[in-house]
Amino acid sequence: MASEHMSKQALKEPETITVALGERSYDICIGNDLLDQAGPIIEQLRPGVKCSIVTDENVARHHLAPLQTSLETAGIKNKAITLKPGEQTKSFDQLSALVENLLEQKIERGDLVIALGGGVIGDLTGFAASILRRGVDFIQIPTSLLAQVDSSVGGKTGINSQYGKNLIGAFHQPILVLCDIDVLKTLEPRQFHAGYAEVVKYGLIRDADFFHWLEDNRAKIYDLNPEALIHAIKTSCMMKAAIVSEDEKEHGLRALLNLGHTFGHAFEALTGYGDKLLHGEAIAIGMVLAFEFSQQLNLCDQGLANRVQSHFQDAQLPTKIQDIPDAAQIITLDALMEKMAQDKKVERSQLVFILAKAIGEAFVSRDIKPQTLKRFLEQNL
Repeated sequence: MASEHMSKQALKEPETITVALGERSYDICIGNDLLDQAGPIIEQLRPGVKCSIVTDENVARHHLAPLQTSLETAGIKNKAITLKPGEQTKSFDQLSALVENLLEQKIERGDLVIALGGGVIGDLTGFAASILRRGVDFIQIPTSLLAQVDSSVGGKTGINSQYGKNLIGAFHQPILVLCDIDVLKTLEPRQFHAGYAEVVKYGLIRDADFFHWLEDNRAKIYDLNPEALIHAIKTSCMMKAAIVSEDEKEHGLRALLNLGHTFGHAFEALTGYGDKLLHGEAIAIGMVLAFEFSQQLNLCDQGLANRVQSHFQDAQLPTKIQDIPDAAQIITLDALMEKMAQDKKVERSQLVFILAKAIGEAFVSRDIKPQTLKRFLEQNL
């Protein structure tokens, strides 16, 4: 991953977006050098607080020491808990161990838990914070592109089940999100590309102009150009903040953020939540399928799915079920239908889909018949 454009001098002043939730409102700060500034920022927000940092082994190698130095310089006492990386960490066993560890560190209701990592660490840590002593505050410091634009914002926390992804969890908002673009230099290219899928999602659901901008600027983002990267992250976070402020617990509008996820989460479950298929990769395939399904239902113009697919292919992301390793062996029609029936958006056994009338015009559909879906999946399998 190229990083020569990521200079400390660029964009020193962070961009700030507020998630407006009344007394529970919080800021998302986006910029350079925020890991080094975390201590003073947190001390100003919560003077005299004590912190536990939850991270994983990969992130800890690169970013734990700078964060702890910043906290200690600001006079903030802290201890770290380092977990195994990977989606498998989002489990009951790991949740139980983490909560016990936090209790062992004597984290009280007035203290803070800091999630330093990608979506897995953020989801698990947020869920642990939500149930620890019936709820303690936590801060998100996302270290992956996917977490910076999506999972760290909005208060969705949780773990996976054998029946599906994120089926066990709680809404628990952070009190601060610090998105330091410098940490993205250490991401593996495949992880960065997977995160980019969630950036594209925002253009596809509500902002055609943003999708057009991504078509023109995707290469700059992949080259870690600071201005392009901050614009992409800021636009994504602004849209998510607006949606969450209007529909915090996904009773309506927030469901749009699940474009492609009904398909994608099923693929993740069938592939075992491992390196075979990353979340963003599954969602990229899912979003292409959502547009193809919309075309088949005559909801949008023919050819839109090809345009979406072409952009994801340029972004080095998979775009069809056959791109999944061992797909023919593990993704059968019956297994796929079973996993999709366990999607968290299911209402009274009725599947809920996010479909599209156009790029930038997604909507929630609750009237898809199982046989219609089955015919569509048969064609794609």
